[in-house]
Amino acid sequence: MDMTGDVGDLKIFGGTASTELTDRICEYLNVERGKAVTSSFPDGETLVKLESDVRGKDCFVVQSTSPPCNDNLMELLIFIDCLRRASAQRITAVIPYYGYARQDRKAEGRTPITAKLVANMLTTAGADRALTMNLHADQIQGFFDIPVDHLTAAPVLARHFLKRDPENPVLVSPDIGNIKFGGDFSRRLGSELAVIHKRRITGDSTVAVTMVGNVKGKSVLMFDDMITTAGTVCDAAKLVRENGAKAIFVGATHGVFAGPAIDRLLAADLDEIVVTDTVALKPGVRERLKHFTVLSVAGLIGEAIKRIHEHKSVSALFEP
Repeated sequence: MDMTGDVGDLKIFGGTASTELTDRICEYLNVERGKAVTSSFPDGETLVKLESDVRGKDCFVVQSTSPPCNDNLMELLIFIDCLRRASAQRITAVIPYYGYARQDRKAEGRTPITAKLVANMLTTAGADRALTMNLHADQIQGFFDIPVDHLTAAPVLARHFLKRDPENPVLVSPDIGNIKFGGDFSRRLGSELAVIHKRRITGDSTVAVTMVGNVKGKSVLMFDDMITTAGTVCDAAKLVRENGAKAIFVGATHGVFAGPAIDRLLAADLDEIVVTDTVALKPGVRERLKHFTVLSVAGLIGEAIKRIHEHKSVSALFEP
């Protein structure tokens, strides 16, 4: 990828949660990754030291706030503060997976809105803008007082399944809140759309209640923004099986795979599970999961970084 802007003014750094993704982004852009060392004091405090000159540079720091989310979030904040104090001209926080996004409203009394809190912390640390992908809720963009570029992995996932060309496909949204995301895939894949209504029991437990749409004898494609404990997608898979689906393909942007997720997915009898590399996989995930594919969004993020650096439209990436 040739950069038409001044490459010397562009610096891309990667936090410890997104080292491999950062390397792929830099490879796409044909730039060298910025040099920095992240270490810890004996008491656990994080230290970030830059080894590249960033004075007057356009800096991007890539770090997903995935588990351990508190450590990775704090590292990102320290990284941003470090860049600001080293006189970077502009700092963009590239957060492929934005943690704490579920708490985007007061669902009940005496609870926090952490999605807003994290946005405030990033701004206070010194971020001039943010670049993220498939937020749990679109309205989180409004929590920021700085510009936010919100990417979607839909083109990458849809391209994969178009190549698979499943027989008689129908797209199933695993919950009503995900219907906009599902509708995007339905348009891209040219398939029908069905919706599952679920009910949340506890913080890590949901139950699929009913389905609107016909899946009998069809190949079901289910897409979600993330797979965390896999309760939603596995309940949905069980329901569509009971309604006569002959094959089930699952796609998600963020493969968090926390708690009982792997065991649930193994028991769900899925034909394929596809995620992107916004979250670094835990050891053993690839080995345990069958029919498992990881797609890279490095090119998509890299192109967005290129456009931001050259002051070009990012939304044009997703125009038909």
